[in-house]
Amino acid sequence: MLSYIIRRLLLMVVTLFGVSIAIFLLLRIVPGNIADILFDSAGLIDPAEKKKIVADLGLDLPLPMQYAQWIGGLLRGDLGFSYVSEKPVIDEILPRIPITARLAGFAMLFSITMGVPLGVISAVRQNSGTDYGLRILSLSGLSLPSFWLGLLILMAFVHYSGTIPIYDRNASGWNWWMLQLIPAAAVGFRSAALIMRLTRSSMLEVLRQDYVRTARSKGLSDGAVTYDHALRNAVLPVITVIGVEAAFLMGGLIVTETVFNIPGVARFLVEAIRWRDYPMVQNLVMFIAFVVVTVNLLVDLAYMLVDPRIRYGS
Repeated sequence: MLSYIIRRLLLMVVTLFGVSIAIFLLLRIVPGNIADILFDSAGLIDPAEKKKIVADLGLDLPLPMQYAQWIGGLLRGDLGFSYVSEKPVIDEILPRIPITARLAGFAMLFSITMGVPLGVISAVRQNSGTDYGLRILSLSGLSLPSFWLGLLILMAFVHYSGTIPIYDRNASGWNWWMLQLIPAAAVGFRSAALIMRLTRSSMLEVLRQDYVRTARSKGLSDGAVTYDHALRNAVLPVITVIGVEAAFLMGGLIVTETVFNIPGVARFLVEAIRWRDYPMVQNLVMFIAFVVVTVNLLVDLAYMLVDPRIRYGS
């Protein structure tokens, strides 16, 4: 088991190293840079001034040296300064992390608590009215983009209550919970639909196995057969999909934070990309990559705990 964990940690380090190179190079390939933006926005016409800006930002250094400076600072905890706000990157990012983390946590909680139970119900009641209704619901979730669903929710609130559920840092009590759960449900609806369909198909496959029929023949109750025997094995592929959905969830958070005016990391990333703010974009994307890789590591460890074959075969 220890060797399995060590291999996954090494794979995590190699993955993050490859991602860091991709992030660095792709930002330099995109046409235009921060020097052009600052030069044009200031109304400057002297090329010497532009060269000074490029030198001040370190963009005149060779790419390997720029990369080495970035990674070295990242390992020391020095993320550099934002080219736009001229503030330390860490001071810009840290206040936004709890906001996005809370929204992502609620979204994943919504996806799991809705997707798994409804998938089990749909499988147990196969070809019934309940099953058809849940399958239509899951198809709707896979078809509706999160940003469009968010706009529908906003319009519904305006029409029926005259209020708009957008972010308010001073909200408290019930209003605070509503402002957290509504955007979380909007962005997590698609993941819940996918988890529901996968749980249903996995449960149907497991319920046809010989050991399930043996458990029924022994006189076990339907609940014991469904949850103690079938669900324990059917949930294995679902755990894997949950890790994959965590990556897609970050993409959904970008539009959801924009629609609901949430000042989180995902929305701030879009603004940094627009300004070609290299230190900000590099560190934000690297942070998101670290979160995704860490979630997948935790999923692998959870898979190991649930499936003894991995635990003892490693």
